[in-house]
Amino acid sequence: MKKWFVIISILLFSSVVIFFKFNQIPHNISFDEIEFARLALSLENNNYASYSSMATGHSTLYFYIMLLSLKIFGLSNFALRLPSALFAISSILIFFFLIKNLLNKNEQIIFTYLAVLILLTSRWFINFARFSFETTFLLFLELTSILFLVKYIEKKKHIYLILSGAFAGFSFLSYIPGRAFFLLPIFILLINKTKLKNLMTFIASFVIVSLPLIFYLFTNSDMRINNLSVLSQNDSVSSKISIISENVQKTALMFNISGDMNGRHNFPGKPALNPILGILFIVGLILSARNIHEFRNKLFLFYFLLSISPTLLTLPLDNPNILRTFTVLPSVIYFIVYGITKITSFNFKI
Repeated sequence: MKKWFVIISILLFSSVVIFFKFNQIPHNISFDEIEFARLALSLENNNYASYSSMATGHSTLYFYIMLLSLKIFGLSNFALRLPSALFAISSILIFFFLIKNLLNKNEQIIFTYLAVLILLTSRWFINFARFSFETTFLLFLELTSILFLVKYIEKKKHIYLILSGAFAGFSFLSYIPGRAFFLLPIFILLINKTKLKNLMTFIASFVIVSLPLIFYLFTNSDMRINNLSVLSQNDSVSSKISIISENVQKTALMFNISGDMNGRHNFPGKPALNPILGILFIVGLILSARNIHEFRNKLFLFYFLLSISPTLLTLPLDNPNILRTFTVLPSVIYFIVYGITKITSFNFKI
């Protein structure tokens, strides 16, 4: 009974925050959203396609969901943005259970709710929950895969391993940064000395789900990656290293100093975190690195690096970019909460 009360409370509170003035903020539809609607509608009455060249090139899983929303509610801002909002709400719930599983019993009650509250009220999170971009969909898929992975490590039931692999496969079929996500579960399974047959179970589950897009990419290139990737440019090795170094600097400053300049993503130039959370993020990141022997720190440090890496390999004109790095948010929130737990328990040394 208590569990259901918690679930319903989180869903209701998240819904109130995300759907407050949903059709008024943001009021105007963006050019990208118009293109996304066209892409979704182009899928109707055609054979299944894992990739579309429309809207600069996208895998299509999310757009089939968008198409369903448009068919049910009609062609409107509400229908276009509804899937993103629903996956944002679902991500909050999954994040709650993930953090609850990773914190010890003395930390669970207060700090689990604190983590959820910080994520839900983050300007970074709310902004993309109200646009029709597929970032919240990817976040939901990745968090669900991680939650099943943690459940498998705890209970050793193969169904959790299969489900973790399946959701990693769905992540591969989603937004481009999700293509590399499967490396996280594999990394965690390897450091936990998982038996080879169990590792292959995860890989098989992942491959089966992601196979349609894998087949497509074997014979076709991804337009978006070709246009934006540093590695696909005809530059010298030293030039590519210089570009990546510039991206590292811009992305490092994104959290606390100088943020995304794109007004659809962020208040132009404002850091992604407010000053208090920004300081706590740095403290928690340092303490997590110092206590890397803890499983939860290994998990979120690797997740953080994996979520940051796609933007480091793109052309610097669009960087820093809080859209492409959206899935770094759970790690950022974890570091903030981890820092608070250590500060309040005085279990660290300067």
